[in-house]
Amino acid sequence: MKYALLLLFVFLTSFCPPETTVYLCGPTGAKRYHYNASCRGLSSCNHEITKVTLKKAQG
Repeated sequence: MKYALLLLFVFLTSFCPPETTVYLCGPTGAKRYHYNASCRGLSSCNHEITKVTLKKAQG
């Protein structure tokens, strides 16, 4: 039973989706994130557009 659970765990974790990348206007403190670098909302950004993971943007 232990081996079956271990194999199931290895199988499921090997197919995890890659981390989602989002874009922020400015290096820190942004209130919104964008899924596409060419988003219309980012076109008015006066700072550097920063690429981060979704987890980091939400944290």
